[in-house]
Amino acid sequence: MKVLVTGGAGFIGSNVVDGLIEAGYEVVVVDNLVTGRRENVNPKARFYEVDILSPELEEVFERERPDYVNHHAAQINVRRSVEDPLYDAKVNVLGSVNLLELCRRYGVKKVIYASSGGAVYGEPEYLPVDEDHPIRPLSPYGVSKHAVEHYLHFYAVNYGLRYTVLRYPNIYGPRQDPRGEAGVVAIFTDKMLKGERPVIFGDGTQTRDYVYVGDIVTANLLAMEKGDGEIYNVGTAVETSVNELFRMLREIIGVDLEPIYGERRLGEVYRICVTNDKIYRDFGWKPQTSLREGLERTVEYYLREKRGEGRA
Repeated sequence: MKVLVTGGAGFIGSNVVDGLIEAGYEVVVVDNLVTGRRENVNPKARFYEVDILSPELEEVFERERPDYVNHHAAQINVRRSVEDPLYDAKVNVLGSVNLLELCRRYGVKKVIYASSGGAVYGEPEYLPVDEDHPIRPLSPYGVSKHAVEHYLHFYAVNYGLRYTVLRYPNIYGPRQDPRGEAGVVAIFTDKMLKGERPVIFGDGTQTRDYVYVGDIVTANLLAMEKGDGEIYNVGTAVETSVNELFRMLREIIGVDLEPIYGERRLGEVYRICVTNDKIYRDFGWKPQTSLREGLERTVEYYLREKRGEGRA
């Protein structure tokens, strides 16, 4: 079975590629390298430097004829989506529709779509947030990620294209780029290892649901054959404040630094954590990596990278 992974040179996508190859799938990677890195791509995967908006994407489908598509390519920066909603919609909505049209045209069996549990729901009415929670995104990013879920339904009803949506909370782990797509764990770790003080936007009491990337890879592998036509939160159902996260990383890294507090940013929810009841019922999936263990693995990865010890 052949899987085409969009965004397969990025943080989450490249980890998913590794998991698919290890599970015995043939993998093709498409990435425009705007935020992805060529060195992230598994050498056993075929790589195409192509944008999902480009007409060249059809050439990849024509040549490779994938059975499955795992769609991770996206504009993922919430702040950029607020500053430039047109760009966000162009990449996330039009790019995805271009991809789905090619899936229809070339007989793809199924699409696994990486959506956002941190952005589509907006400020929660209750916690942890389940899949039935109202959708009220506070950012164009949340709007665009949710819009594609409706397009998937359209293609399923009209063309029989199977799909599974995975709504991610905050994912962290090896290969997250603190200078590009970023995430608070990557940024804090990078700063602390340099002896610099990280900036916390807001007072640090805001909460997030942190899931280790290895657990997300497992969910993607299970979604290959399960969960057709369904949407799943892929979370821990546990809130962790940014202040708590900072203290934990500071302890693991062993530095004596205090954060700098800055102004809270537009478009970001204050508190969020998402359930895993539905995905556990249907897939048997629950996160296996504790936050402490995941952070320790992540810090070790950045230390290895700093020492120039190559791909991890």
